[in-house]
Amino acid sequence: MATRKSSKATARTRDRSATEERILAAVGEVLARDGFGAIGVNAIAREAGVDKVLIYRYYGGLPELLQVWGASGRFWPSVDELLGDDAQAMLQRPVAERYALFFERFIDALRQRPLTLEILAAEIVERNELSAILETEREQWGAQAETLLGGDEFKRRPHLRGITLLWVAGVQYLLVRARKIRVFGGVDLGSDAGWAVFKASLRKTAQLLFAPEADGTGAAPPEAARRRSRGPKARE
Repeated sequence: MATRKSSKATARTRDRSATEERILAAVGEVLARDGFGAIGVNAIAREAGVDKVLIYRYYGGLPELLQVWGASGRFWPSVDELLGDDAQAMLQRPVAERYALFFERFIDALRQRPLTLEILAAEIVERNELSAILETEREQWGAQAETLLGGDEFKRRPHLRGITLLWVAGVQYLLVRARKIRVFGGVDLGSDAGWAVFKASLRKTAQLLFAPEADGTGAAPPEAARRRSRGPKARE
């Protein structure tokens, strides 16, 4: 009897997991196809092929469902995903290498999420309380990524934060643009070779930004500059 009850409970768990998977998949489909203006419990339920009562039962309502969806990794790559299978090895890399590799993985992760690119494009012209939920998810992601990317370097060189934000925004813009316009500045945005151009530029930028004797602007630290100005005899 106990075994039979256990089997039924396991089956119900599997059924619920499968239903939740369909619901979460439906959220992305509706958002990408119809935009935030059309998102709602009824639309998601129809897309998932489930009774809308289950959405309320499992999640509580639409805002809560969007929060779960936003945090699920379907919309935005998590920091853990970008760190890779061996997070400790990634974090032990030199900061310039860690910075470049993180961005390379960020580019690849967004390229693999066409639904995300559709949603990013829709957000530009349509903002509401539901899109704000996804914004919050990305802001939290950004804070976590910043700590892992630069750590003390970002504290010592505050301008690195702005440079990093420009890179993040630039990657998103180019990927959204590539949905409709394939070439930008002569670079093919639809090819691996095209994105390799940007990755190489980003890697070189990281090396310059985090160079031991640079402050991110190409200038040497004050003490090093003074030693050079005194000439070789003064340094002996």
